[in-house]
Amino acid sequence: MKKMYGFIALLTVLLIIAFVSAKKETNEERNHDVPVIGILQITSHPALDAIHKGIIDGLSEEGYQNGETIKVEDQNPQGDQSNLNTMSQRLVSKDVDILAAIATPSAQALANATEDIPIILAGVTDPESSNLVKSNKEPGGNITGVADQLPIKEQISLMKELMPAAKNIGILYSSSEDNSIINAKEAEKIAEQSGFKVKTMTVSSTNDVAQAGSALADQVDAIWVPSDNTIASALNTLLQVTDEKGIPVFPPVDTMVKQGGLATVGVNQYEMGKQAGKMAAAILDGEEIPANTPIQSPIHTNIYMNQQKAKQLGIHIPSELKEQAVLFH
Repeated sequence: MKKMYGFIALLTVLLIIAFVSAKKETNEERNHDVPVIGILQITSHPALDAIHKGIIDGLSEEGYQNGETIKVEDQNPQGDQSNLNTMSQRLVSKDVDILAAIATPSAQALANATEDIPIILAGVTDPESSNLVKSNKEPGGNITGVADQLPIKEQISLMKELMPAAKNIGILYSSSEDNSIINAKEAEKIAEQSGFKVKTMTVSSTNDVAQAGSALADQVDAIWVPSDNTIASALNTLLQVTDEKGIPVFPPVDTMVKQGGLATVGVNQYEMGKQAGKMAAAILDGEEIPANTPIQSPIHTNIYMNQQKAKQLGIHIPSELKEQAVLFH
């Protein structure tokens, strides 16, 4: 019996020690020496990586330097939805001072995880339509940021200018991304109003891109893609099949033109990230609160063209367009 009492006493002591250690660890985690920003990025590809770098640099320009005056906690599920939700909860549990969501799925996951910690958006097409904010002008909650609503009308006009003989265009997008669906429907309407016949095709994962892209390229003169993380992650695969068929791809952003898309009127992803980083700094400084801070539009938009791809596909770029565009070689 004495041995049993001794065992119970020892077990009790061990449990108390474990509880005290856990409590100490939690307190240390919560008592930050410097502010902590949690960044949730849905996956890795050049466009989103540029946004991430921009956020860090935007914070740095406002005095929040990673490793010195701010600590950055990164989470990236590489497109896995179940891991995305787990990682959003993980960031919230670390009691960070502010969160940054790169792309719509990341924003939705963080919005489901917390209504208290400020969230800065970047790379989200339309926060209001995605039910992330009450309205883009008056968010009304813990979320604000920079929306990358595409200048779709200008993009379709650029397609028409570069390919005046084109009659049929394809739209390729993911059926599981809200931002892609919004953009694709808008592009289809604008393209038809511009005189194009439109063929749409969807993918559910990166594994579908080669087959869908090849099938679509057989039916159209050019392919337009929206801000779509699935397509962006498999852009090289798409370009491989479209290049073989001599069909240009018109992507949404600068980094995808640099990778081998033909041209776009689009947002500079890095500069958009910097803009979001500066918004985060203003909230950390106490100058702004998300509820009263309108969703911003990107400051930097340009025409981007890939001269090498135009030459490869035999597409002439008018000199006046060259003078206006940022050219990739």
